[in-house]
Amino acid sequence: MTTHFVVHEPGDSVGVVVVEGIKKGDKLNGWVMDGDSTMEFETLSDIPIGHKIALKDLAVGDTVIKYGTDIGKVVQPIRRGEHLHVHNIKTKRW
Repeated sequence: MTTHFVVHEPGDSVGVVVVEGIKKGDKLNGWVMDGDSTMEFETLSDIPIGHKIALKDLAVGDTVIKYGTDIGKVVQPIRRGEHLHVHNIKTKRW
């Protein structure tokens, strides 16, 4: 079984895509490193390698958690399986 994305901690709201060529509609396998568990779902977006994928639905204003750490806030609704990047999340620093 191919691992398409990795998640560092069970409470993270995003995973990181680790293979090239992820297309909308692909069925993805994810590995949660802390606890050594897996998850599976369909992607709703094309997602480049190294970019983030939503593990759950996120509303405007929600905090995005990666590596157990707050990495920003949602500025546009995001559904599970969608691409997260500068178009829908922003840092809280500015």
